[in-house]
Amino acid sequence: DEVIEINLSELEPLAACPHSPDNVKPISELEGKKIDQVCIGSCTNSSYLDLMRVAHILKGKTVADGVSLAIAPGSKQVFNMLAMNGALADMIAAGARILESACGPCIGMGQSPNSKGISLRTFNRNFEGRSGTADGQIYLVSPETAAVSALAGVFTDPRKLGPAAEIELPEKFLINDNMVIAPAPVEEMDNVEILRGPNIKEYPKTSPLTDSIEASCSLKVGDNITTDHIMPAGAKILPLRSNIPAISQHCFTVCDKEFPERAKTLGKSIIVGGENYGQGSSREHAALAPLFLGVKAVLVKSFARIHKSNLINAGILPLTFQSTADYDKIKLGDMLELPNVKKEIADGSAITVVNKTTGETIIADCELSDRTRAIILAGGLLDYTKENS
Repeated sequence: DEVIEINLSELEPLAACPHSPDNVKPISELEGKKIDQVCIGSCTNSSYLDLMRVAHILKGKTVADGVSLAIAPGSKQVFNMLAMNGALADMIAAGARILESACGPCIGMGQSPNSKGISLRTFNRNFEGRSGTADGQIYLVSPETAAVSALAGVFTDPRKLGPAAEIELPEKFLINDNMVIAPAPVEEMDNVEILRGPNIKEYPKTSPLTDSIEASCSLKVGDNITTDHIMPAGAKILPLRSNIPAISQHCFTVCDKEFPERAKTLGKSIIVGGENYGQGSSREHAALAPLFLGVKAVLVKSFARIHKSNLINAGILPLTFQSTADYDKIKLGDMLELPNVKKEIADGSAITVVNKTTGETIIADCELSDRTRAIILAGGLLDYTKENS
């Protein structure tokens, strides 16, 4: 349908500026701007090749005064290979702090920048406050831009170093699964004890889709709601990841501090939102916390793909307005009814939504594959898996 031609010689290094991955500018517009911190790695731009290029840039040099450089290899194997070939030593000698292979700074678990500090990161998200510093200025850049800028102390175009280094890849990559525990044998699996400390709670209860749903609108939000809005990260919240009842008390509090208590009091409810609902990290808890709080459906103008999948897995209906103008026909507190929802989902037809407060009828879509339709009808992925295993 469409042909896109890209002249590679015209491409130049870019940065996603605060506070959105799509707020992109060329490095040339930012060049010379002082920086405070550089973070390389996490789950993104942390491969063996990425970090070998970083090590080549850093070798024999020292990070600029006033700049903190942290590097998180993408996996244990990458970490091990860098240690074996000497690249890790080059990074440490240059002044880098080596972090564990984990999310870490990306979600505000350590290495939060100073107040209003400018942090260059090779991560994939830079939403406001996500770094753990409310006013942190987070820019997303390539590993090469990050490394060169760490040495210069300012935004720097890595092409100033000349052609990129030719990194020789090994004939085969190290694979060491010596710490991976194999699943229990089938004959023993029913006797495996699940150990739960006081901060580990069971998965929220789910049930098959009912014939109809009647629930209040417990929250109405606008466009570009991120998973950081729905389920914030940070050092105070993330330790509760295995405690859904506790972590749910932070759900949507950046938008409405009353939401968790309101939703829990209602028992079941529906969230209404705008365009691109659920953009950002594939944060499962952005579906699990609403599930625990009794959210039965999310009715929006459009979904971000991964969050929609997570809602389906949790058994929460992902509905979209057929007419986006209908968004204005629902207010916080309105009583909504989906009178034939189970049959409409099973038939793959449009979903009828009646605003019982105003008397208006709204038509919504629920785009599902055969498998995801079965998951919704079963009440969620775990229920579906149990039924079909």
